[in-house]
Amino acid sequence: MDQKTSRLIDILCRVSYREGKFKLVSGKESTFYIDVKPTSLQPEGAHLIGQLAVERIKKEGLVVDGVGGLTLGADPLATGISLAAREAGKMWPAFIVRKEPKEHGTSKYIEGTENLKSGAKLLVLEDVVTTGGSSIKAVERLREGGYHPIAVLTVVDRLDGGGDNIKKLGMEFFALVTIEEIRKRYRDQS
Repeated sequence: MDQKTSRLIDILCRVSYREGKFKLVSGKESTFYIDVKPTSLQPEGAHLIGQLAVERIKKEGLVVDGVGGLTLGADPLATGISLAAREAGKMWPAFIVRKEPKEHGTSKYIEGTENLKSGAKLLVLEDVVTTGGSSIKAVERLREGGYHPIAVLTVVDRLDGGGDNIKKLGMEFFALVTIEEIRKRYRDQS
């Protein structure tokens, strides 16, 4: 494991991971909870996520025209990754997919389309993948909007089948870390 990934796991353990009894969005109960937002909203965490995502996409050889996903979890990721891509000489504008269309003005589902060409190849982001539902919803909205989502990247894969559900859509799926890596580090630090 490289230093950046190790440092990201440390931050996730400190501010994003909790043990106890939790109800998940999927309706399932869990003995642990991971909320990536406290990590993605702090400077070091956002910077590490951005750098690691750009490195991973380059390593996979994907051609990307933009990055984003379903609001709210993907919003800070999109900005961090877009800025890290710029540092690396790539121009990947960020976009946001709304859960419901804007109720005034343009009534659109996707924000940031002014920076994307029709048919753009997009990287869909999600902070935590459990079932993949948020990513799947974003992919559907993007396809309806005339874009070409090519892959989903998550910060944390809970290893609950979401990656397989995303792959069933013909998408590639990548995770920066898994919940098992976080839980192991958390137990080692306790």
